[in-house]
Amino acid sequence: QVHLVESGGTLVQAGGSLRLSCAASGRAFGSYDMAWFRQAPGKEREFVATISWNGRITYYADSVKGRFTISIEYAKNTMYLQMNSLKPEDTAVYYCAAKVQSSQYNSWGQGTQVTVSS
Repeated sequence: QVHLVESGGTLVQAGGSLRLSCAASGRAFGSYDMAWFRQAPGKEREFVATISWNGRITYYADSVKGRFTISIEYAKNTMYLQMNSLKPEDTAVYYCAAKVQSSQYNSWGQGTQVTVSS
């Protein structure tokens, strides 16, 4: 299995930027697709962005397209989410996830809180 640990969440003003990190350990990094999800208070968890195992394919939710960028640094076994032009509606707990030998996301981090003040 894969152990995922998110970091980087904090309080930021609207219009600001933030970079989240997801450090992975366990199964060979780079052999599985990864993604970011988020869950706002009182709402269902929602998809934010995904990146293929080789970093060549990315896909974003419409709500973050053009503002967020997902990337991988293989040398550090870390996935990132660069978030720009943040809005109060981006406030949520952000989770990283991986598809480890599965068509479903079956490894999850503990989450990191992002709060965007207006």
